[in-house]
Amino acid sequence: MDTTEVDNFPGYPDGINGPSMMEDLKKQAVRFDTDVRSGWATAVDFTGPVHKVTIDGKKEITADSIIISTGASAKWLGIESELRLRDAGGGVSACAVCDGFFYRGQDVVIVGGGDTAAEEATYLAKLCRKVYMVVRKDEMRASKAMQHRVTNTENIEVLYNHQTVEVLGDEVVTGAKLINNQTQEERVVDVTGFFVAIGHKPNTDIFKDWLELDEVGYIINKAGSAKTNIEGVFVSGDAADKIYRQAVTAAGTGCMAALDAERYLAERGL
Repeated sequence: MDTTEVDNFPGYPDGINGPSMMEDLKKQAVRFDTDVRSGWATAVDFTGPVHKVTIDGKKEITADSIIISTGASAKWLGIESELRLRDAGGGVSACAVCDGFFYRGQDVVIVGGGDTAAEEATYLAKLCRKVYMVVRKDEMRASKAMQHRVTNTENIEVLYNHQTVEVLGDEVVTGAKLINNQTQEERVVDVTGFFVAIGHKPNTDIFKDWLELDEVGYIINKAGSAKTNIEGVFVSGDAADKIYRQAVTAAGTGCMAALDAERYLAERGL
């Protein structure tokens, strides 16, 4: 729902925007008698065997099995211009793999100093004329191998000790105003794309008292399955996947979770 153009999902040869794709998926689910309801899951009770989910802090739903597909949210810088252009589909993105194609032959900025930022910078470098990599500190957090890959890519310019002041442009990105946090010197780079790669936060806070999570908050599933540490509770998509984070891989694990849930219910005669 937060993505503009989706070009790498099977079955859409001309691409599709995120909300329209979600509406198509919803229609397909409804065709198989899925009861679709709107609301926020605000609490859970997995003492079982019947599990409970509280919606909007007041309504309780019970279920014999639950599939968690709450995903993960990209972290943003929080700058007004960044969020405005992001919401307008004007050239701000948190996924180079998803949106990099649109900037072929153009100049772009990517913000971040970790492995993901380094990997996405090198990916963008294959498509774009110039990639400015904005790193807040005087070194990257990325592994030595990833740093080596970045520094050996000719069209990537790493700007250490730099932070973003403003993303320029009214309707689309036209540049970025940066500041050197050591010298306070400002610099404007002319770019048409602005990518943010400072991490993701899994939307799993309401499960922390029940499920095994890793140090970041991703749900830990049992190897080769969608099972969690609670019987009858399964996970799919980016709530458990911090590596691929693609719609098509989320759909695949959704199928795994559905099959695991079906087998769980069948074994118990439910």
